[in-house]
Amino acid sequence: MKLIEADTEEGPAKIGIFNCGGRLFAIEDRCSHDDGPLAEGEFDASACTVECPRHGSLFDLTSGRPKTLPAYQPVRTFPVAIEDDTIKLEVS
Repeated sequence: MKLIEADTEEGPAKIGIFNCGGRLFAIEDRCSHDDGPLAEGEFDASACTVECPRHGSLFDLTSGRPKTLPAYQPVRTFPVAIEDDTIKLEVS
């Protein structure tokens, strides 16, 4: 996992980039339940999920949707591409 900061249409945002079996996924580093930092949570590469360290909500990195309560709203995801060994995000 790599945490970056980016300027989005909605302002500055922290984004976590995760490697799930060779595929990269980018997700907003903000739990939709209480705005906690998702990137600090437990990452399961085989299931492609991250767990919010505050209250345990499990998020699907492929879609941003929560898989468990207390979160019920998805978080933003961002398209990822690799070009010439550079990871690029579409954050608009």
